[in-house]
Amino acid sequence: MTPSPLSRRGLLASAGAASAATLLGAGAASAASGPSGSSGSSGSSGGRGSAALVFHNARVFTGRPGGAPVEAVAVGRDGTILATGSSASVRRHAGRDTELVDARGNTVMSGIHDGHVHPLGAGERSLRPSLASAETTVAELTALLTGFLADTGGAGAEPDGWLVVEDWNPVGLLPTGTAPHHAMLDALPTRRPVVLVGGDGHNLWANQRALDIAGITAATPDPVGGKVVKGADGAPTGVLKDDAQDLVKRHVPEPSTAELVAACAKVLELAAASGVTTMMDALVGRHELELYRALSTAGKLPQRIVPAIRLDAGQAKDPAASLAYARGLRREFEGVRGLRFGMIKVFLDGVIEYPAQTAALLEPYLDGAGKPTTNRGELYTSAADYGRLSAAFNAAGWQMHAHGLGDRAVRTALDGYEYARRVTGHRDARNAIAHLQIVDPADLPRFARLGVAVCMQLQWASRDTWTMEALLPYIGPRRHRWMYPARSIEKAGARLTGGSDWPVDVLQVWNQLRTAIDRRGAFGDGELYRELEGLSRDSALRMHTSGTAWQLRQEALTGTVETGKAADIVLLDRDVTRCPVADISDTGVRMTLVGGRVVHDAESASGRAASARAQRARSAPRPVSYAAVHGGRHHACGH
Repeated sequence: MTPSPLSRRGLLASAGAASAATLLGAGAASAASGPSGSSGSSGSSGGRGSAALVFHNARVFTGRPGGAPVEAVAVGRDGTILATGSSASVRRHAGRDTELVDARGNTVMSGIHDGHVHPLGAGERSLRPSLASAETTVAELTALLTGFLADTGGAGAEPDGWLVVEDWNPVGLLPTGTAPHHAMLDALPTRRPVVLVGGDGHNLWANQRALDIAGITAATPDPVGGKVVKGADGAPTGVLKDDAQDLVKRHVPEPSTAELVAACAKVLELAAASGVTTMMDALVGRHELELYRALSTAGKLPQRIVPAIRLDAGQAKDPAASLAYARGLRREFEGVRGLRFGMIKVFLDGVIEYPAQTAALLEPYLDGAGKPTTNRGELYTSAADYGRLSAAFNAAGWQMHAHGLGDRAVRTALDGYEYARRVTGHRDARNAIAHLQIVDPADLPRFARLGVAVCMQLQWASRDTWTMEALLPYIGPRRHRWMYPARSIEKAGARLTGGSDWPVDVLQVWNQLRTAIDRRGAFGDGELYRELEGLSRDSALRMHTSGTAWQLRQEALTGTVETGKAADIVLLDRDVTRCPVADISDTGVRMTLVGGRVVHDAESASGRAASARAQRARSAPRPVSYAAVHGGRHHACGH
């Protein structure tokens, strides 16, 4: 479809050189300062007098059930929603200097709330060359990496300049089943340490030089929560899984703060141009918090950020020390404008696809020919330990967010949350499980009973290499049918919430919503159990707005379009409530507001550039071939 153009009255031109924050009032900037609810919270009747901005002739998705159709929204000068209703009634709030925006029948709705994302990781990755998750033969990979060596300093970087390459596909060596080994990287024409970082975030592949620098030998034990993969001879193969990656990563030189701030500011602009107004950063430590502080100080933090402080498997065994650690970080950084603390992240398992197979399963993986193996994956934290940890944090007012991908990890999280609920007596802890790639049907009723937020990444719920060739033969059709069981969990009464897991995958917000509905998306080879697990359009929209706002305890502030809430809203280039489902993937965002402050305007110079990056991101498939990256070596995350 061809999006309708906007009819506008010069949003920035009417105020000359004034910024959008100034044009919408000082209260707007205050409301956008963070998700605490201290400004622009529910209960307010909006700004007094005329509106700062009015969207009219719109198809407003309020996110609230029932009620008369809404076609206009007035944004008050304090950054809250002043009024909603018919165009005629809402335009009565317009004054001489009110900005009027004709939506031409397109959607105005709550901004997207990304409940599991790594935005700073996307910024850092963008500074390095990327393999874009391609499948390659060893020869093709050698050619690409040889080009990267030249691009990152060539002879001038010998022998000590690290080559770190992002978005390596751990299942992508051809022919299928080829296992990565440091010898393949050792054959490159270099003495430099070489590291390939898996796009899944769970695997790293290093050459012998990098292993030597890290001191990794046959005698190196597996760290808690990780694995040093070793061959039949007992020597390291060069592949490190999960927390073992840090053995090498700690030796890689960090980019400068200025480089990181610039890169991260650019990816946050991309997120705003994609309609994202709130993000839960699902992997945060001191490094990330210092970077958020720098971004906030520089005025380059457009979204509300809920940082989830990451605890490793060792910390998970000591609730008292972990709570003291988290509280210490909160005390140090809680004054950073734009951040709200209260979330803890723990990895319970790894990833499920062959050959990694570190996701924790109730029954063993199959050998690819239907026979059970002895491998049930890796469970990094026991249910007992996770329960004690959850109880300690819930009692102190914190929420838990578990990476639980396999059905055994999902059950472990549920068992832990059930223990915490019994011990603390809290009935509204809003603990979460992310990913839920395989769920045992016996556990379906437990999510609602325990009040657990089900944070799913449904852009992965389609038929493709990852869900079929790398998975079906290794778990069998009975378990495969329970992949990403979104509708089954919803029917059981649980709250669905949404996240992108960017940059583990490219940021394709609207294709993500579309795939939740049709279980195919723009790039799938077919539908993945659509009749059983596809969501309605309304459910998909709520999941990524009010559902995630509930997960993050800010439903009184954002997530729906109603009077008194913060004006965290987006104007789209089509009506996503009625257009063909397939057209949702190509949705463009014309304007994004956070607390009434314009953080993306597609008609401004910077907005046009950000919109172009968003267009490239949403039109770029998840590549599965050498041809997808050959000749485009600098591609990273669509920037």
